[in-house]
Amino acid sequence: MRLVVARCQIDYAGRLTAHLPMATRVLMIKADGSVLVHSDGGSYKPLNWMSPPCTLREGVAEDGTVLWTVTSRASTKGPEDTLQILIDKVFSDTSHDLGVDPGLQKDGVEKHLQELLAEHPSHLGEGLTLVRREFPTAIGPVDLMCRDGAGGSVAVEIKRRGEIDGVLQLERYLELLNRDPLLTVKGPVRGIFAAQEIKPQARVLAQDRGMTCALVDYDALRGLDNAEDRLF
Repeated sequence: MRLVVARCQIDYAGRLTAHLPMATRVLMIKADGSVLVHSDGGSYKPLNWMSPPCTLREGVAEDGTVLWTVTSRASTKGPEDTLQILIDKVFSDTSHDLGVDPGLQKDGVEKHLQELLAEHPSHLGEGLTLVRREFPTAIGPVDLMCRDGAGGSVAVEIKRRGEIDGVLQLERYLELLNRDPLLTVKGPVRGIFAAQEIKPQARVLAQDRGMTCALVDYDALRGLDNAEDRLF
């Protein structure tokens, strides 16, 4: 990884245009080819970036100022994205070999939630039993396929943080699953959207689409306390 602290001006052109006036910033060039521009504020998000594959060329502008040009093309049909970094002064330029990253290991991620809910499906609804984990569909596997007390099929999508994208994902699964006559013998396949936290907009959308939302208490599932999951 290369880290450059420099006073610079940034101009992006592609699907839209963006301009960052001259100021001191951190330029991060990662081993995977990505280029990120950070300021000393604005949380963790870069001000601008280029995702790999992209090409970085170091040259000079007409007035002799150092000019970096980063180019990338998202698709063969789309416009070429260009990030031009005009560098007025470099304060620091260092490179570091970070080696192979083992990846982030988190407790309570979707895989663990799925495993625990597969063992205790009744936490999502009374009388619910597991049919299969990772139930296959043409657009990807449903986290859990269950059966309710009346024999009806129930598809469960599990997220650590429930947002609108997750609701739409479950909706696409349900559309496909409800075309299978073997799953709809006892009526349409129902959907349960389960997460440790569900955003209000996602909850409203899920309920509007006829889905049940389930807030999952991860510690309770692990038997660490006596708290109960809340259904609404």
